[in-house]
Amino acid sequence: MSVRGDAIVNPDTGERFRDGKRYLWLFSLIYPLLPSIFIGLAWSTGVLAWLWAMPFIYLVLVPVLDTAMGEDFTNPPEWAVQGLEQDGFYKWLVNLTVPCQYVTVVVGAWAVADAGFPWWGVLGMLLSVSYASGIAVNTGHELGHKKTRVERWLAKFVLAVTAYGHFFIEHNKGHHRDVATPEDPASSRMGENFWKFAYTREIPGAARRAWNLEKERLARMGKSPFSLQNEVVQTTLITVVLYGGLTWAFGWVVLPFLLAQALLGGYMNLSLANYVEHYGLLRRKLPNGRYERCRPEHSWNTNHIMSNLLSYHLQRHSDHHAHPTRRYQALRDFDGIPRLPSGYPTMFSLALVPPLWRKVMDRRVLEHYGYDLNRVNVDPGKRDELFARYHRPRAEQGETAPA
Repeated sequence: MSVRGDAIVNPDTGERFRDGKRYLWLFSLIYPLLPSIFIGLAWSTGVLAWLWAMPFIYLVLVPVLDTAMGEDFTNPPEWAVQGLEQDGFYKWLVNLTVPCQYVTVVVGAWAVADAGFPWWGVLGMLLSVSYASGIAVNTGHELGHKKTRVERWLAKFVLAVTAYGHFFIEHNKGHHRDVATPEDPASSRMGENFWKFAYTREIPGAARRAWNLEKERLARMGKSPFSLQNEVVQTTLITVVLYGGLTWAFGWVVLPFLLAQALLGGYMNLSLANYVEHYGLLRRKLPNGRYERCRPEHSWNTNHIMSNLLSYHLQRHSDHHAHPTRRYQALRDFDGIPRLPSGYPTMFSLALVPPLWRKVMDRRVLEHYGYDLNRVNVDPGKRDELFARYHRPRAEQGETAPA
């Protein structure tokens, strides 16, 4: 394997592979900077509608582009994966997203303190910055799975923007271990609405799990959980320094803005992602009491192009969970896996309205498991209701249940 320009060449056959989305990935870098650009346009022109541009882009434009551009089902050939993952172009795109996130949160703090926008303009600006902050969590997700020291520290710094640094521990060591099981607070259950999932299980459960994982790790080393070697403490301190510095620079008025963008962009965005990614999916428990290995069919997948470009292929979630260290540009699609009907922006909007979500998604869960609810991760509080209404295993009806 060799790399020539933007092509990867198979030395045995001379075959060339080019990533057709190579330069389109620049959208991932530009997107977190857009709120800063829009704030500057609103301040310089007096056209405050610019402050609402990001909600329009995320909620309207991206879903329209997802529909218009369709899905990309192509995969890189396996012989090209090593060269694709070693291509520094993709790595630097993710790394450079980190300072872009800091630019946007600093510009947002300045605007709250000094730009003189009316309350409705500040509200639009808060939502705009929050949509960019959601990408901070996604960037931290991509970097946090990597093995180099630089990338892992960049993950901590970018997650600090949303005060969600414990995600670095909770996701890698907790969620990936327990995903698609009843034990995982970050895997949603069929019949469980988003609000119940996020605020009674996922958010508090993630914080507890992250702290306990680090506490156990440090105890094995004979160290206190309050040591600076605790990676939850490390990321929390980065947030304190960032928020404290911006409060010192611009005044106390920016602190509510910083906390609000963290809650909306970090906590709520991540909860929506976790809710969508594994809804109702279940790994079988083996006779030895352990769960089967996580496979591509234990995550919902979507190949919609535009929303994947803005999220570093996060929506090819099936391959990510099966192969967590594989870099975003090399993630693959698979046959026979559960598929979402649209990209994350549309699915997030549906999740906020539980009756719409269940109308769209419950049928897909049931069809994936052949209407056998014993194979579904079901909300215990809705178990009797769901079994009475839907449990009609196709295998018992002489049909072959879907894999």
